[in-house]
Amino acid sequence: MYFISTRGGKERVKGAKAIVQGLASNGGLFVPESFPQVTKDEFDKMLSMSYAERAAFILHKYLEEYDYAELLSACEAAYSRFEGDPAPLVKIDDGVYILELFHGPTCAFKDMALTLLPYLLKKGCELCGIKDKILILVATSGDTGKAALEGFKDADGIKIMVFYPNDGVSKMQKLQMCTQEGSNVNVVAVKGNFDDCQTGVKNIFNSAECAKALKERGYLLSSANSINFGRLAPQIVYYFSSYLDMVSAGQIEAGTEIDFCVPTGNFGNILAAYYAKLMGLPVRMLHCASNMNNVLTDFLAKGEYDARRDFYKTTSPSMDILISSNLERLLFEISGRNGGLVSERMAALKKDKVYKITPEEQAAINKTFDGGWANEDEVVETVYDVFCDTGYTMDTHTGCAMKVAVDWFEKNKKDTTNMVVVSTANPYKFPQDVLYAVTGNDVRDSFKGIKRLHAATAMKVPKSLQGLKDKPVIFTGVTTPDKMFGEVLVFVEK
Repeated sequence: MYFISTRGGKERVKGAKAIVQGLASNGGLFVPESFPQVTKDEFDKMLSMSYAERAAFILHKYLEEYDYAELLSACEAAYSRFEGDPAPLVKIDDGVYILELFHGPTCAFKDMALTLLPYLLKKGCELCGIKDKILILVATSGDTGKAALEGFKDADGIKIMVFYPNDGVSKMQKLQMCTQEGSNVNVVAVKGNFDDCQTGVKNIFNSAECAKALKERGYLLSSANSINFGRLAPQIVYYFSSYLDMVSAGQIEAGTEIDFCVPTGNFGNILAAYYAKLMGLPVRMLHCASNMNNVLTDFLAKGEYDARRDFYKTTSPSMDILISSNLERLLFEISGRNGGLVSERMAALKKDKVYKITPEEQAAINKTFDGGWANEDEVVETVYDVFCDTGYTMDTHTGCAMKVAVDWFEKNKKDTTNMVVVSTANPYKFPQDVLYAVTGNDVRDSFKGIKRLHAATAMKVPKSLQGLKDKPVIFTGVTTPDKMFGEVLVFVEK
């Protein structure tokens, strides 16, 4: 299996090199040269597999140069860190399910990939004969940062540095990152929003001068964001696994199409569902759920990506994004894999913050993708309604997705297709906002919020979040987007 760039060119690399390198040399994202298929016989075999076995099976289709037994062992080790089933499916109504992806070490769906990525990266270096130390740079809107820090802490030959928007994450998310232990980690706040962080990191990746400066210090750059295919590939697995679980439980017959509704910021999570569909998973529609930063909703409806708009800080901060990086991979597919055209559109986005696709491309997207969004009041009402009606507690990001799912069924009353709403974070990561939605009570302190939310819902409090209260804050640094690389150099020289 080889990987090529979304922006064209002759670069063609194996999966190991794509993972180690992160971005293609021309600034594009690596995509598989073709999508491997899951046959009916293979699907039937996966029904009886554990989650780790399913993960190894799917991943090996992309990463053929990795030893299968070793890959399986790594998957088993990664998912043994989760509490029970890594990706349980909860039925909350007839035809409506919630896929819980928050049972990992940091209570967010990013754990599904970032517990495994350290192995994929280290093994990738070995397969590529790379002796340099690795520097991982991460831009985070809240959850990726902590999951990456936890996954790579104290890893030999690797340093990891996370940039997050100074006022753009929840208090719990900030505490998770700024109390991170490990001899090889660093966390710096950036004055700006997530797009400023992401652009700053991308600029470093695309700079020959930065690469040279790091090379002189013995470091090679890599990424733990979903621009890295090694982060994206493990996310394909849980779409297959949830479908397999529905078949095993007798909820659907094999071959029946289902829908997924995914809270979306950087487009990686929903893109993984699209990749699963391209591999043969019976997916009918993918519902892209946004918050007030609804640039994706407008794009899906109008065929124009326009980031020239107000930026909102919301109660679903991991979705507070205006530049959705992984959309580039979808553009590559619906344009007929026209790398030159994708490159032109990405240049237009960088220069003018806007580009358009053709009506034919939009029609192709709309065969699979539908978009919707929820404002802050609608999120509160949705979380409250679901709790009152079913007793189920969801976080604010999942609340956005559930609102979009409810809207879909309101518009399509005769639709009987099963809908799986993807839940991306534990409610206790946003205790004040969820408490307000469920009870109407407002508290300033996050830990009081956890205590009162537990009293209201009886939902188990993750030890990793409860324990934050007594952990010392280690990282307090703040920088500006133009000084991010200076912070990187200070870190690698320590």
